[in-house]
Order: sequence, then structure tokens, then C-alpha cells
Amino acid sequence: MHTITYDEQQLITIFNSGSRNGTISALEKMSAELEPDESDLRDMTASALTKLRAMTDADYESLDL
Repeated sequence: MHTITYDEQQLITIFNSGSRNGTISALEKMSAELEPDESDLRDMTASALTKLRAMTDADYESLDL
């Protein structure tokens, strides 16, 4: 599993729905609403989503959110 950065962890915490799939969905929805000038947030969200999709539900539950 790739290491989640501090900033990614904060982002995941903000959009934490209580489940890995729910959080992925919330981040995807938020990402679709980003403005073109929010490229840093778009990149961080894409990175966090890649890592969330690669982990198991048990890995997600072990995160300190």
C-alpha cells in the first residue's frame, strides 16, 4: 500500500463517510465540482483516490481518521 500523506489524510478525514467506498464516492463527487484553478486540490484528490481504491476495507478502517 502506498503511504498516505498528511494532506491526503486530512482530505480523507473531511470526506470520511464511515466506509472506504462511501469516502471514495464523496471524493469523486467533490472532485467533479472543482474549478480549473484548483489543480493542486484536484491532484491531491486523485492521488488519495488511487490509494483508497488500492487498499482493503480493513486497511481503511485502520487509518487514524
